[in-house]
Amino acid sequence: MHLKSLEIVGFKSFARKATLNFTSPISGIVGPNGSGKSNVAEAFRFVLGEQSIKSLRGKKGEDLIFNGGAANVASATTSGRANRASVKVVFDNSTRMLSVDFDEVTLERVVHRDSSNEYFINGSLVRLKDIVELLSSAHIGASGHHIISQGEADRILNANIRERREMIEDALGLKMYQYKKLESERKLEKTEENMKSVESLRREIAPHIKFLKKQVEKVEKVEEMKRLLVTLYREYLSAEDAYIRIEKARIAEERLAPANEMAKLDADLSAAKTILAESKRADAQSMEIITLERALALAREEKDRISRELGKIEGAIALTERSIVKEKEKQSREDSKTVYLRDVEAIVNRIFTIDSLEEIRNICREFVASHRSGDALHTAARLEFDKELRELGEKKSGFENELRAVSDRATRAHEEYTQLRVKIEREQDTNREAERNVFTIISRQNEIRTVLTRLKNEEDKVLLEEQAFRRELEDARMIAGREAIDYVVVVERGLVPARGVQEERRRTIEKIKFRIEDSGAGNTTDIMKEYREAEERDAFLAREIIDLETSKASLVALIADLNNRLDVEFKAGISKINAQFQYFFNLMFGGGAASLSVIREKKRKRKSDTDLSLIDAVPDEMDTGDDMVEEGPEGIDINVSLPRKKVKGLMMLSGGERALTSIALLFAISQVNPPPFIILDETDAALDEANSKKYGDMIVSLSNYSQLILITHNRETMSRAGVIYGVTIGADGASKLLSINFDEAVKVAK
Repeated sequence: MHLKSLEIVGFKSFARKATLNFTSPISGIVGPNGSGKSNVAEAFRFVLGEQSIKSLRGKKGEDLIFNGGAANVASATTSGRANRASVKVVFDNSTRMLSVDFDEVTLERVVHRDSSNEYFINGSLVRLKDIVELLSSAHIGASGHHIISQGEADRILNANIRERREMIEDALGLKMYQYKKLESERKLEKTEENMKSVESLRREIAPHIKFLKKQVEKVEKVEEMKRLLVTLYREYLSAEDAYIRIEKARIAEERLAPANEMAKLDADLSAAKTILAESKRADAQSMEIITLERALALAREEKDRISRELGKIEGAIALTERSIVKEKEKQSREDSKTVYLRDVEAIVNRIFTIDSLEEIRNICREFVASHRSGDALHTAARLEFDKELRELGEKKSGFENELRAVSDRATRAHEEYTQLRVKIEREQDTNREAERNVFTIISRQNEIRTVLTRLKNEEDKVLLEEQAFRRELEDARMIAGREAIDYVVVVERGLVPARGVQEERRRTIEKIKFRIEDSGAGNTTDIMKEYREAEERDAFLAREIIDLETSKASLVALIADLNNRLDVEFKAGISKINAQFQYFFNLMFGGGAASLSVIREKKRKRKSDTDLSLIDAVPDEMDTGDDMVEEGPEGIDINVSLPRKKVKGLMMLSGGERALTSIALLFAISQVNPPPFIILDETDAALDEANSKKYGDMIVSLSNYSQLILITHNRETMSRAGVIYGVTIGADGASKLLSINFDEAVKVAK
């Protein structure tokens, strides 16, 4: 790969198109001061992607564009200012040093008055990043060891040890490793920040997960209790349903015959009473029989009515007593104690009448203590239940009194009825046969009525049990779900459990219901969903930490590897540079010694002082050990020894000797990793005639490895160039080019 040409249009002092063709290993650019020859070097920097306007001797992008010149009086012409500046460089890429599949590669950069820039590769618009990446593959950059301007040659001598190391790393092509290392360190720092952030998030959600886990455990226990409750409910409801069905069927079956017989007896009795009433022989005794029968019937009806009412009241009393037991069990748990609204309203109204904050606190404490006291059933609730029981008791007592009165009437009527029956039976008169039939019918009716009353009571009891069963069904559906009431009824008498077994099941169900109500698990679906989401979030964060730890380990390993490669390649490069440095130094001074050494910066802390102060970087073997010494980063020291002089160290060199030393070092560096071309912008300005000869010899030697573009006004340097471009400044302020090709002239002369 070599440089073919440079085309400049509107850049700085080049108002019109100027083309430089580099057909010789060494090309020279000469001209008087102010002609614009150094603008050629800056054009190279510009087109290769330099972003520092200051290094191009400007303040803004507009300063890089030709700004016009004065009118030429003789020709009456003037060069107007340009609106854009462009620089185009062409490379021969037949060796494919640039990583594109073209034999010739053209790079172009354009800057406009608004400071906007455009970049092109072979005419295609690209990004600056694309230019930089393409050139980095050939170790070319906008600024580096291959573009050395006037005054920069001595910079490597004046730099500190760390700056020298950076320059040499750049020349050795190790910047790529530095960039990768810097990028890896940034990624590592970002990874560590992310790890801290993720760990912080995990710490934040950990208490919530712990809380949710306890809630989930409650939910799981509740679900387990619900599953048990479903099983118990199915067994209980199935048995209860079967029991009610069987009892209803039994009662209906047992009632059928007595009811039919009662209907027949009612008809017979009616007929017998009709006979007695219509008989001509009817007397007072017959009418008395009819009256007693009516009185007995009314007493029986009244007694049945009162018995039913008493049954209802006794059922209500039993239900209330059961509610009291439930309430006591509920109130025995502190977390489920009931506070009635009227109690709260009463204490609030009382508090509103008190101004003392301490008294209000005491009242509140007493209120809480009274509701948490050993009295399992709250006073208000107890009073309510007591009132209800008292009212039911009063009703029951009233009906019992009525029942006793009715029973007394029935007893007296039955006694009269019995006496009359005995009297009639003693009489043998056939006319009394109808009266005896009435007594027989009434007696049988009493027996059947007793059976029907018993069946009616049993039916009422079954109806109450059925109502309780319906309520239990609704409770089961609400608490345990629809599956609890999804049972199969097996209506077989032998399979229906005893009532004692059912009662035990019911008590067990009630206990489990209380536990579920007291669990306080809340909405199980929402809790489980929130817990799953929190667990998934925590698991995701845990995986993130693992991934970040893996990434961190990879980055740490990569940084260690880059450090190792940097160290190895840097020290190997230093060894190669030293060989070339010694060669060029001998060529310059006719002997002597020159080398680079890797040293470590020292930070000395005196025993009596806590402040750290930088000291001169010295090799490890020169440390006296008197003070506490801390090591800093590695750098480069330059060691020189002139022949036939007791001159050692850079500080003792004269200006010319420093110039020759810096040039020898720069040339040595360029030989370790030769760039395709080197631009030397008046680096020979400080050399005298004798040293210029040595400088020229080095240039010739250097041209065997890199193409050279020399910007100079040194005659000795000019004599080594195969092509010379002269730069002049016109009356309009624009630079112009003149070229002389010595290589072609020599061929023609031969």
